[in-house]
Amino acid sequence: MCLAVPGKVIEIHRNDLILMGMVDFGGVLREVCLEAVPEVKLGDYVIIHAGFALNILSEQEAEDSLQAFRELDEIEGRSKHQDEEKTGA
Repeated sequence: MCLAVPGKVIEIHRNDLILMGMVDFGGVLREVCLEAVPEVKLGDYVIIHAGFALNILSEQEAEDSLQAFRELDEIEGRSKHQDEEKTGA
C-alpha cells in the first residue's frame, strides 16, 4: 500500500534540468521533484509520494486529506492506549 501526503509548495527551482521545489508539511520542509506537475505554482498544494509530486490539490482537498490523517492518528493513539491497558504496559 502506498501513502501520499499533501504539502504546500513554498519554493520552485530547477536543479540542472529537473523542476524541483520545497514543500511544507506542517512545518517540516522537504525538497521534492515537481516534474510530474509542471504547471504548479507557489502556494499550490501537491500530493507527494517518495519525494515526487503526483498531482495538484485544491486547498480544501488538502485540508480534507490532512484532517483524515489527524483522525487516523487519533484512532491509532486510542488503539495503542487500549492495547497497553490490556497488557499492563
